[in-house]
Amino acid sequence: MKIVENNKVLLQYIFIAIAIVIAMGSLIISHYLVKDLSKEERNKIEIWAEATKEMASSTEYLSTNLIIQILKSNTTIPVILYDKKDNYYTSINIELPETQEQDFLRAKAKSFEKRHASIIIEVEDFDQYVYYDDSYTLKRLQVYPYIQVGVLIIFMITAFFALFTTMRMEQDRLWVGLSKETAHQLGTPISSLLAWLEYLKLKNADLTIVLDMEKDVNRLQMITDRFSKIGSAPSLERKDIAEIIQQSIIYLEKRISKKVSFELQFSSSPLYANISESLISWVIENLTKNAVDAMGGQGTITYTLTSKGNWISLDIQDTGKGIPKSKFKTIFTPGYTTKTRGWGLGLSLAKRIVESYHKGKIYVKSSEIDAGTIFCIELKNVK
Repeated sequence: MKIVENNKVLLQYIFIAIAIVIAMGSLIISHYLVKDLSKEERNKIEIWAEATKEMASSTEYLSTNLIIQILKSNTTIPVILYDKKDNYYTSINIELPETQEQDFLRAKAKSFEKRHASIIIEVEDFDQYVYYDDSYTLKRLQVYPYIQVGVLIIFMITAFFALFTTMRMEQDRLWVGLSKETAHQLGTPISSLLAWLEYLKLKNADLTIVLDMEKDVNRLQMITDRFSKIGSAPSLERKDIAEIIQQSIIYLEKRISKKVSFELQFSSSPLYANISESLISWVIENLTKNAVDAMGGQGTITYTLTSKGNWISLDIQDTGKGIPKSKFKTIFTPGYTTKTRGWGLGLSLAKRIVESYHKGKIYVKSSEIDAGTIFCIELKNVK
């Protein structure tokens, strides 16, 4: 299981690395394209400025026609021409307001000069200044890679979500199928055991032994019932949580080490929640058994039951070996286990029961290595 989990994580990292390489490659290529196009536009404006200079001094008809064609060829780059002698601004490829054109162009010229150095046209006894900005095409090209990266990020998030959802659904179908098949397989031998119990009663067998056997068989029936409910909408009933905890402890006390002690810290008034008794008791028993294993069969398990507004909070604290903070969420992953023969299903099923069926929460509240762990179960309070 750990190898499969590690491979999944490795594939995720590889996928992220490829996506980052694609995004960085796109940004780098776009950067060089923008740089080259910017140089080309600068050259065009310098030619345009030179043509403007020649226009002011040329007297030849053919030369003038050529210059006019050069000046008219610029249809994309916004340009402002400032005549210092007349203190007047003219422009091309710029949408002008109906009023205060000169103030508008003066402000635009300052804005353009912050992005590109102005070009000076020296004409005999006066100078002209050319200010220009990037063309609309160049501006779009500058923004495009960031849009592309944004789309890529959205795609990655969607792909991860779809992959996670698919994997989760496959896992759910597997666990549900396994649970129902287990319940089905247990059904026949349990029915046989019940029949044998009735036979022993008729034969006047030792009543103490028969009653103990009956308790265990009834327990098997409850376990089968729990497995059969996995994957189905459970029937929820209003129950006293403290009573369920006490019943679980009574059952477990005879089946675990005598060196384990239990402490109960309950509120003075009963706390009720709408639950499936068999499923929630299984969650409590599973956490208790894990705590016993973590303590090596000796220590103290404390159950603290409190009310916080609309929620009932049950803390199950042990004095065991603790859990590293990096594993607080991992331990709820199906297949994760630290036991040699464990399946890694207990906490996964507990999380499903609490969160999916009862709309509650289960998590590691705190843990310290060699000091103990506190698991917290939160259920909606029913007054």
